[in-house]
Amino acid sequence: MIKGRIVDLSHQMTAGKEEYGLKQNIFQTAARYPQYKIENGVWYIMQDIEMSSHCGTHVEFPFHHVKDGLDAARFPLEKLVGEAVMLDFRHKKNGEAIGIEEVKALDKKIRIGDMVLFYYDAGKLYYTPHAHDRPYVTVEAVRWLIEDKKIKLIGTDGSGFEQKGTVNQPVHQLCLENQVPILEFGANFDKIKKTRFLLFALPLPICNLESSPVRLIAFQ
Repeated sequence: MIKGRIVDLSHQMTAGKEEYGLKQNIFQTAARYPQYKIENGVWYIMQDIEMSSHCGTHVEFPFHHVKDGLDAARFPLEKLVGEAVMLDFRHKKNGEAIGIEEVKALDKKIRIGDMVLFYYDAGKLYYTPHAHDRPYVTVEAVRWLIEDKKIKLIGTDGSGFEQKGTVNQPVHQLCLENQVPILEFGANFDKIKKTRFLLFALPLPICNLESSPVRLIAFQ
């Protein structure tokens, strides 16, 4: 028996409401696949799904910015499961920078090889016109996390880490060139009651996919 709390940190996705599109087509199985023998009146359906690879809570892989980078199918699972730490930056306003000194000040909380989540309190803005309101993290701060703390994933409950309007997404480039996947649009960070926990961010293993929606699960 598993002891502890399981916390779902993923947004539920609803067809027709997602900024990064999601479409569903429900069809009666027997009409398309006659090999399935289903009697009239028996509920048995299948669905076609069309969606963006950046729909909902998702993880971006090196192939997103690196031509020959690893994709969702090939990226090692050991970098998507492990110990995580939550860094609380709820005091930061939309458009404000989170700099290297502010991140370094949390040095004792961050262990070598952690998965690091930045808590903006932005998850509540999902499905609103303010879904992209958030602070940003400087390139220098992210470089320190990668080089000094050897982090294996960086994530947030907001739409990302870049300073808005920056050309070529330098934070993405830095992370993905260093094999650090990027998690965006996490949810329910307020339900995490401890600074440290186990985190599972498991993508669909689709070849040549640069990003994948994930079921993000914390266990503490």
